[in-house]
Amino acid sequence: MFRRHENDRDAPYDGPMVKATGVFKRFGSLEILRGVDFEVQRGEVSVVIGPSGSGKTTFLRCINHLEKVNAGRIYVDGKNVGYREVDGRLHELRDAEVCRNREQIGMVFQNFNLFPHMNVLENITEAPRGVRRIPAAQAKARAHELLDRVGLSDKAKAYPAQLSGGQKQRIAIARALAMDPKLMLFDEPTSALDPELVGEVLNVMKQLARDGMTMVVVTHEMGFAKEVADTVTFMSNGKVVERGTPQEVLSNPQEERTRAFLARAMHEQQA
Repeated sequence: MFRRHENDRDAPYDGPMVKATGVFKRFGSLEILRGVDFEVQRGEVSVVIGPSGSGKTTFLRCINHLEKVNAGRIYVDGKNVGYREVDGRLHELRDAEVCRNREQIGMVFQNFNLFPHMNVLENITEAPRGVRRIPAAQAKARAHELLDRVGLSDKAKAYPAQLSGGQKQRIAIARALAMDPKLMLFDEPTSALDPELVGEVLNVMKQLARDGMTMVVVTHEMGFAKEVADTVTFMSNGKVVERGTPQEVLSNPQEERTRAFLARAMHEQQA
């Protein structure tokens, strides 16, 4: 069994960091996810690729219960983030319980989502102080450590409007790391950036990977996937089509849909 017993919450758990089985998600009559099975081991960098509309972002949001699943199970570190299971049936948790479960899942969005009325230091310390009740001095010291880690130690007093897109995204990463997450989710973290700014964000993510952070990354950056990923998952039409090492999926794909997608991606990059 891959999850700890409900009555043994503090027992050590050494199973997959993320385990999803048979996940379905609908918006009205539109079926976005159609039976997704997915697994991420501890310390693994898992990259998810696929065409727009394939369900990648929706699945990522389901992992931390920003979207509710219609069927299936998703466990993070052995716990179902949004539900309690009783006699084989799921019962949705209260918002406060969901937030507690979500504390150790960091998420970085396409469009930064920084608070515009707060400076960088305030953006990073807001959640640790407000959610985890960490003392202000301790939260600030940790924020300065993270700013140095992402190469922006001189931007503590700057406001988001004064930053480039790449700087904003690096601050967003630092903000997520401030909660000391077990898992980091990245939703197309470079898609809103000018090409010359992409590298500075990917370099921070590469360092996180070298440090052993468990990461699920939705991206179109095939170079990053080849260099950093332990596993690559190709999704299309709400399903997992192919999954394997970067060598297997990106260099020697077995499925025609994967080959067609990679051919288009390569053509777009060369254009």
